[in-house]
Amino acid sequence: MSHEPPQHGGDPGQQGSGNWAPRDPSATAPTPDLPHPDGAQNPEGRRKRPKRPKRTGWRRALPTWRMVLGGVLLLALLLVGGFVAGYQLIDIPAANAAATAQANVYVYADGKTVIARDGEINREKIPLDRIPPTIQHAVLAAEDRDFYSEDAIDIKATLRAGWNTVTGKGRQGGSTITQQYVKNYYLGQEQTVVRKAKEFFISIKLDREQSKDEILEGYLNTSYFGRNAYGIQAASHAYYGKDVEDLDAAEGAYLASLLNAPSSYDVRTHPENKRAVLARWDYVLDGMVEHHWLSAADRAAMTFPVPGKAKPATALSGQRGYIVQAVEDYLTRNRIIDEDTLATGGYRITTTLQKKKQDALVEAVEDNVLSRTSDEREADRNVRAGGASIDPATGHVVALYGGIDYTRQFVNNATRRDYQVGSTFKPFVLAAALANGSTTQKDRAITPNTRYDGTNKRTVQSAAGSTGYSPANEDDVDYGSITVREATDKSVNAVYAQMAQDVGPDEVKATAVALGIPQDTPDLTATPSIALGPATASVLDMTSAYATLADHGRQHPHTLVAEISKNGTELDLPARTTRRAISREAADTTTSVLRSVVDGGTGTAAQGAGRPAAGKTGTAEEDKAAWFAGYTPDLATVIAVMGQDPDTGVQKPLYGALGLARMNGGGAPAQTWAAYTRAALEGSEVQGFDLEADEGPEEPDPSESAEGEDTEEAGGTDEPGEGRDTDEPGTGETRDEQDSPRSRTPDAPSGVTTAPRAPHTATPADAPPGEPPAPDTAGGEADSGETGTGEAVGPRPGPQRPAATRPKAPAPREPTAPHDRRPDRPQRERDGQDPHGPARP
Repeated sequence: MSHEPPQHGGDPGQQGSGNWAPRDPSATAPTPDLPHPDGAQNPEGRRKRPKRPKRTGWRRALPTWRMVLGGVLLLALLLVGGFVAGYQLIDIPAANAAATAQANVYVYADGKTVIARDGEINREKIPLDRIPPTIQHAVLAAEDRDFYSEDAIDIKATLRAGWNTVTGKGRQGGSTITQQYVKNYYLGQEQTVVRKAKEFFISIKLDREQSKDEILEGYLNTSYFGRNAYGIQAASHAYYGKDVEDLDAAEGAYLASLLNAPSSYDVRTHPENKRAVLARWDYVLDGMVEHHWLSAADRAAMTFPVPGKAKPATALSGQRGYIVQAVEDYLTRNRIIDEDTLATGGYRITTTLQKKKQDALVEAVEDNVLSRTSDEREADRNVRAGGASIDPATGHVVALYGGIDYTRQFVNNATRRDYQVGSTFKPFVLAAALANGSTTQKDRAITPNTRYDGTNKRTVQSAAGSTGYSPANEDDVDYGSITVREATDKSVNAVYAQMAQDVGPDEVKATAVALGIPQDTPDLTATPSIALGPATASVLDMTSAYATLADHGRQHPHTLVAEISKNGTELDLPARTTRRAISREAADTTTSVLRSVVDGGTGTAAQGAGRPAAGKTGTAEEDKAAWFAGYTPDLATVIAVMGQDPDTGVQKPLYGALGLARMNGGGAPAQTWAAYTRAALEGSEVQGFDLEADEGPEEPDPSESAEGEDTEEAGGTDEPGEGRDTDEPGTGETRDEQDSPRSRTPDAPSGVTTAPRAPHTATPADAPPGEPPAPDTAGGEADSGETGTGEAVGPRPGPQRPAATRPKAPAPREPTAPHDRRPDRPQRERDGQDPHGPARP
């Protein structure tokens, strides 16, 4: 028995009894190929192809052609798929906040001269049609000369920029204007592959959805030009101080050059780069010539336009901040636009301010107030000044002075309402009397020639008898019988308090409001004391009221805004309806009396304007403010000098300020008014007052006649009778009768009666006054009898009535500081700024 393993054949039928087949040598022999009958090879007898030899050595590292082809096809498939996916997934996003942020631009009445730009981003978006073709072509020559004929994407430049970004070679140029606009407006400046990919797809979509003009407009409004200027309009002002419409080709080419390197190409900041700047400037101009956007002759004649010096970032310094604050208050108070919407920016606000007059007002204040202060005088650190000027014919505010510098003193002295207006309120009492046909206690019509008792501390009388209110004249001067005109010239408190009672305090208040004083003015209280000016109207409010008198009683609501627009679309402004506040005769008669104040009363310093003028001086209680309010036929202006502690914000007397013993309206305020008015109206025709005044009949002086004066019978300064109302006196009065250190020489001794003066006759065209008198170094009003609220000011000389017979005075009211009336205001001041804090963050 064999021990060999069984052998299995391929055919079971050939197996032997031992389950194995015998070897058949013929079965393993190769069979030769026989020819096919049809000439084809027999498939069953085909030879197998020999295998390729395996690659060895360096050949193993090389891809085969099949691998290369497959890789290319795969890459193409990925690119196409990626493009389709990217185009579908990446939409045009909303603009980024920085690209849409704009400054609010405030301009003078000429519509071009910029006053201020209010906002962190200095940009003013303008439509393409405001940008001259020459400037557009300069930008195209600098950045993308084939912009209008090319696609949105420059493939080569994009791939190159992307590769350089990936390899760390930094920022690379070469993008089209469309791509740059997408980066500026929709994306950002980061250098990443993701940002580049987004830029690619958004540019393609944007080119399909927007016209070339729209894209170019967006690019010109979003590009950065240096000097914190975003957009071509802001750049035009930053470098050349004018609107883009006024640029020439050379200036436009320089601004276009800046796009390549904004900060480095500023030749005023980096003069060392001037050679590179000139080369870039030449490149831009040569490109314009090449594309027939500029003639070769014009190109040859051009010289490099050196830009102006860079200005520091003081957008709200000087008067700018005060103007912006006043305009914003006007817009929001009149519901033209709300504060939040205005804060979004992009508004172009054309004000009513006139640059010539604005500059004149600033200069007048500096020359007549600020230049007279000294660091060596403690009182001078408290000096503040405010001013406003209005065109009476239109109500347009043409000049505004808010303070020394908005960045140093935030509170606007032209619009604040916390200083008493003093005797500048008295003309409203006279106007009310004339407008209402009021009479004295003995039914005599009140006119400029009506006589009143000007005795110091004379008790005001009502129809029921004594009111118990006994205001003092300035320096306790007794004037005796005096006409209304003379009482206005000398600002006699006893006369005007009685006149306010005769007219009716409610009528006086209503007339003041009709003239232009706001209804909600603090301390505008309907009592006899209203005549002496305890109300705290603003400088601008008072200017509006005096402008009504200047325009013969027609009241034009004052305005600071002539036009407001955003992106070329104008907003509606409220209708301003002119109405008659008082009759022309009442207004003109008041003007006639106020002319006497300038001609020979307390306001003679105003003659320095060199024009016919009317006006009134005023002093607040304890000399905390001095005013002059006046007007010519074509300009109404009010100037106030105020006292305020810079550390605490508390109102302070102005004794000793500017080197004067006392501050009063006839001094620095009237002198400032005259200097401003002369400069503001320089070159214009001198206009005289055309008045329709009723002076009234002359009344005899009772000292020369047996007939008594109207109000003398009412009891003079005697004790109020039993049952008479004594609660009213002193209402609105805030002056301490005992503690004032004043001492002045009166116009006339106590008890001396002033002789009646000839009535003033108005003519259609009054000639200008002669040479102005020499300035009164003591203030110009020292002999005027002027006072702020009419109370006594310090110990009174002369014999005193025994205590048993002295009239019982009402309980004095504690002086109320303005900040006490406004508890929302901070009481302290930091870093030398006004304690009220900035009105803007």
